[in-house]
Amino acid sequence: MVGHRVSIKAKMKVLITGSSGMLGRALCQALSDKFKVVGMDIIEPMPYALCPMPFIKCDITDREKTVAEIISLKPDIVIHAAAYTDVDGCERDPQKANAVNALGTQNVARACKTNKCLLIYISTDFVFDGKKASPYIESDQPNPISSYGRSKLKGEEFIHSILTRFAIIRSSWLFGKGGHNFVDIILEKARTEEELKVVNDQRGSPTYTPDLAKAIARLIELSDKIGGIYHITNSGSCCWYEFALAIKEMANLDADILPISSEQFRSPAKRPKMSILDNTRYQQVTSEKLRPWPEALKEYLSDGCKEIKR
Repeated sequence: MVGHRVSIKAKMKVLITGSSGMLGRALCQALSDKFKVVGMDIIEPMPYALCPMPFIKCDITDREKTVAEIISLKPDIVIHAAAYTDVDGCERDPQKANAVNALGTQNVARACKTNKCLLIYISTDFVFDGKKASPYIESDQPNPISSYGRSKLKGEEFIHSILTRFAIIRSSWLFGKGGHNFVDIILEKARTEEELKVVNDQRGSPTYTPDLAKAIARLIELSDKIGGIYHITNSGSCCWYEFALAIKEMANLDADILPISSEQFRSPAKRPKMSILDNTRYQQVTSEKLRPWPEALKEYLSDGCKEIKR
């Protein structure tokens, strides 16, 4: 009976939007052995980036093309990872943030409704204002304080209004191969600058994209039973300053890292000061828990940083 169930799952077709991005790459790699994976993005994948797979070049802000491509493909599941994730860029250009993260999601959701397929939407901790004293649970009231957060929440709202079958996954502080992330920024700056200043009053859970991709794969295995919102991150939490110190130690960097406040950093977009997400619901549904973020960080550095401690 188990073997028969696996064979059915193996035939499922999964479309991944944003497949050339940091999480999209990890999703393609995590799912390609079990499912028929098709990628969709505005940027074609680099030859070395992904396992061989069909690819559709498409801009999700183009409603007609997006809907037509998804309906033609007839996927069983769409994982919507495409997004404009430059938080400060979204603050400078809220119209672009809305076009990609909100209206683009509306386009994908409409196609999924027509196609009667499951939509898994990748959302963010930035839908919260960071004023809560304890980790956020799925039922907490969102209150974004940035254009990025507002546009991602609008995407969630479109999904709720259009679909009855969906899963929304909120995660935080992503790092991994193939994208702009905090770990790589610290590595680059520490090798060219003697002193780095990092904020110490924003707390969250660094999340390794391959770990998040495997968690999503686990939910897909339970796709007949899942629905609603899930918070999924690596275990544990820290502030950005503590995260930077861990990178420095593991990568044997010499630069001094100094703590500063968010007010001193003066970024265009406000960030939630507390964005730790409670993973209890995911753990109850899957009976699994993601590993601590320092373990994931060590693996990432070991895989790509020659200066890592042995």
